[in-house]
Amino acid sequence: MYNKNDPRTKDWFLISGPGPILTILITYLYFSLSAGPKYMRDKKSYNLKNTLIVYNFIQVLLSIYIVHEGLMSGWFYHYNFYCQPVDYSNDPVALRMTRAVYTYFVCKLIELLDTVFFVLRKKEKQISFLHVYHHGLMPLAAWIAVRWLPGGHGTLLGVINSFVHIIMYTYYMLAAFGPQMQPYLWWKKYLTSLQLLQFLIVGIHASLVLFNGCNFPKFPIVLLVINAGVFIYLFGSFYVVTYMKSYNVEKKNEQNDSETVKDKSN
Repeated sequence: MYNKNDPRTKDWFLISGPGPILTILITYLYFSLSAGPKYMRDKKSYNLKNTLIVYNFIQVLLSIYIVHEGLMSGWFYHYNFYCQPVDYSNDPVALRMTRAVYTYFVCKLIELLDTVFFVLRKKEKQISFLHVYHHGLMPLAAWIAVRWLPGGHGTLLGVINSFVHIIMYTYYMLAAFGPQMQPYLWWKKYLTSLQLLQFLIVGIHASLVLFNGCNFPKFPIVLLVINAGVFIYLFGSFYVVTYMKSYNVEKKNEQNDSETVKDKSN
């Protein structure tokens, strides 16, 4: 497979070989898990309010662009939901999809800044295994897509994921304005539900290729389906711990408080 890369993208920036992307990801992991926290250990957290507002706004715009390009160059028109091989031609529409996939790859690299900002703001609890696994894996997966599969069946993942990110980064942008926005951000927990839904849809959609004889490489699809299952488990566990268990604890505390008041009144 390594020697069958797409000739249209093989010389694009950061795509010609695995060295650059692996260097970026290793540096990311080293900074996020070791160097960054050590550097910030005896320092005050940075106030990045304006930076975060601008950063999240840019992410929203990029995600809108990717969704638009993904739909206009395939999924809104001629792409088949059940089986869509990669078009490796120089047809303008095929090249448009290829550029959209590359833009998605660039976005995944930019999103590594999510973790950098957590480190600089000393939000270590946010740097969970789920967070690092997700942010570390997606750029590599997108790089593979640009190099070998910049179009076809697997691109629905990028369209759906970017749509979710429009909503997600809109939330982050609003939250960055400060506590005064909290009353309007009651829908936070639904972001996780939306992420779970996207992985379910992506997993089911990708698995169709394994059973319908579609002319699309099977090995990447198997990895995609497995990874979708891993994300469903990780995000599902996060949802249970963060929202369901905390909700049950709150209800129990309310019940105990009401019983205490009742006992005192007696």
